[in-house]
Amino acid sequence: MKSYYLAIDIGASSGRHILGSVEDGRIRLEEIYRFENGMARDGGSLVWDTERLFGEILQGLKKCKELGKIPQSLGIDTWGVDYVLLDEDDRILGRTYGYRDHRTDGIPEKVYGIIPEAELYAHTGISKQVFNTIFQLAALKEKEGGLLEKARAMLMMPDYFNFRLTGKKRQEYTNATTTGLINAKARKWDLDLIQRLSLPEGIFQQIEKPGTILGNLKEEIASEIGFDLKVMMVGSHDTASAVMSVPSLSEDTLYISSGTWSLMGVENKETITSEEARKANFTNEGGYDYRYRFLKNIMGLWMIQQVRHELDDRYSFPQLVEMALKEKDFPSRVSANDQRFLSPDSMREEICKALRESGQKEPENPGQMATVIYQSLSLAYAEACHEVEDITGRKFDAVHIIGGGSKADYLNQLTADALKLPVKAGPDEGTAIGNLLAQMIGDGVFSGLADARRAVAGSFDIRTFHPGQAL
Repeated sequence: MKSYYLAIDIGASSGRHILGSVEDGRIRLEEIYRFENGMARDGGSLVWDTERLFGEILQGLKKCKELGKIPQSLGIDTWGVDYVLLDEDDRILGRTYGYRDHRTDGIPEKVYGIIPEAELYAHTGISKQVFNTIFQLAALKEKEGGLLEKARAMLMMPDYFNFRLTGKKRQEYTNATTTGLINAKARKWDLDLIQRLSLPEGIFQQIEKPGTILGNLKEEIASEIGFDLKVMMVGSHDTASAVMSVPSLSEDTLYISSGTWSLMGVENKETITSEEARKANFTNEGGYDYRYRFLKNIMGLWMIQQVRHELDDRYSFPQLVEMALKEKDFPSRVSANDQRFLSPDSMREEICKALRESGQKEPENPGQMATVIYQSLSLAYAEACHEVEDITGRKFDAVHIIGGGSKADYLNQLTADALKLPVKAGPDEGTAIGNLLAQMIGDGVFSGLADARRAVAGSFDIRTFHPGQAL
């Protein structure tokens, strides 16, 4: 019988259940369930509906039963940094805040008053992002300190869902690194930082690496969905899973995990916590097999997604690209890494405001606005590429773009032109594939990461965009 594995990949805007199997050495994917996701406004705050999301996880599992395709195991990945607090009865305390919520504004500077920025970076290797969990917890302590006093456990989002399925509280390593509270060299909670910030040590759970079998489903869950299976801790930070799917065996591989965010960088065996890396705002997030993802967060397709929503979704992304091509000579650009674009009331107005402040022409139609965004993103990629080369001393002969953004041919070509390097685009389901690879390696289907990546290269179409090709 064919063996199936289930990737539950929950992103900031949607989630999906994807069954994976291997036939004749090729990885096969089958999307069996999809659902919408997004932050909701609650009293001026941006929050996640965790109960609805868990319900969607169960619905997708029931779909497996309906199809008669029972997976050997499942793995859950989500975005990083967000968490739940549980009380002594394992109920969620307070609201489950989303990372775009503004309660952390001004908090990093307060944390740096206790732990200087350079010292914190030396401990964790994690770049300054206003939404890092360390700042979220500091904001909670300042504004809702009573919740921390009542808390008995903190779980990152995928670990919370794993707990709901198995009853076991554990913290998966790759997502834990996004908290900014893991000691990069020891790969454990940094108790020195936790104590200095007066955070309760008891809420932080035991760290487990990707590939760890957490256990089987709770009896009541198995009864509800109609079968049992193993729950594995995969690279539960979605970028950790996505990077596993990069179809390259070279140690000098430059990648962009492209979606709502663009994460651009390389894999390293050791952290880089130099002052040069800190000032360039590069992070050293944990990866599969204790590799480090040395990368830069770039605002990504979020900007064009928001503009499309503000235009009442009346244009498709291909239509926006077509309009951008007609306005390709529109000259204005913004810094796609500016934090002002993280969660503005209006993305279009914020872009126009940034252009006014820099003395540039404001866009007068959607095509010009799309040109500003796409061209600005490609310039941000080029800048990050040069920074990676300068900091690591490595040179690259191509850039691999994985994830949903790899389908954006226009941006792929702009990137090839800006970096003056070939772009190898695909696979577009990189995160789900990486999630499945961890399960398959754990079950002996592949002997290790290199073997799994060879299978990715042989299973999915990888398209190449050369510098100077016609758009």
